[in-house]
Amino acid sequence: RGVDIGAVEAIHDQLRAARDGGLGVLLVSADLNELLALSDRIAVMHRGRIVAVLPAAGATIGKLGELMLGAEGAE
Repeated sequence: RGVDIGAVEAIHDQLRAARDGGLGVLLVSADLNELLALSDRIAVMHRGRIVAVLPAAGATIGKLGELMLGAEGAE
């Protein structure tokens, strides 16, 4: 939020470099496209609890949205 497009790309590059260098990266974002693009795994919270952890490769915005809203069996 409040970061220009060039800075966003630089930040994403830094996150990828850290990941590729073997570091653990915790990314918290409300932008589901950003999470899907940068994550290996995504933990979804609903009402303050983690309700699912799924590989980003198999996740969709729809599935994440359902889990965020508390849908049962959205995995």
